[in-house]
Amino acid sequence: MHDHQSPILWQDNGVPVSARFDDPYFSLTDGLAETRHVFLAGNGLPGRFRAGFHIAELGFGTGLNLLAALIAWRTAGAPGRLRFTSFEAYPMPPEDMARALAAFPEASAAAAPLLSAWRAGGRRVDTADLSAEIIIGDARKTLPHWQGRADAWFLDGFSPARNPELWEPGLMAEVARHTAPGGTAATYTAAGAVRRGLAGAGFEVTRLPGFGRKRHMTAAQAPK
Repeated sequence: MHDHQSPILWQDNGVPVSARFDDPYFSLTDGLAETRHVFLAGNGLPGRFRAGFHIAELGFGTGLNLLAALIAWRTAGAPGRLRFTSFEAYPMPPEDMARALAAFPEASAAAAPLLSAWRAGGRRVDTADLSAEIIIGDARKTLPHWQGRADAWFLDGFSPARNPELWEPGLMAEVARHTAPGGTAATYTAAGAVRRGLAGAGFEVTRLPGFGRKRHMTAAQAPK
């Protein structure tokens, strides 16, 4: 089965933009710092890491969030393996992924196992400290069948205005259903519809300062 790959436009500053959603894959200022602010700090990481900690993600994109989490895991000296499951409808071609990650030497240095699996058409990455799976397809169809439960969610679809299907209330309810008790979610967007969707799914929702020019972001916690 061939994946529906996502056509990429490259800006002069080296930032990849999705032709399908007309939205950049990462922050124009510093994608790695944004990932750390929004998805790691927004989920209380690395402080909550423990063996087998499971992160799930909507929107794999360049793989930058996975690599940022893995770098944090290694820096924290967390025991065992980090588990990471990502849902992605339009996987980026491997040559574009390598080019995008090259903008972040720290992430690029950790990317070899991911890129090697990706080039071979693989969607699993298993190393001594990582067990990752990227599930290809529309998350509205794939997430309901997933058997796992995440300790933390990275909600990183393209902007709700351009990619509304990844933020609809039904999908937020599935995110909640696949969250461990006391688990968390974080996203760069503070759009009211997203906050309401998460609250309606049972999360306690908090608005936090955003990254860079974004005034606010959203963090959420499931009941314990």
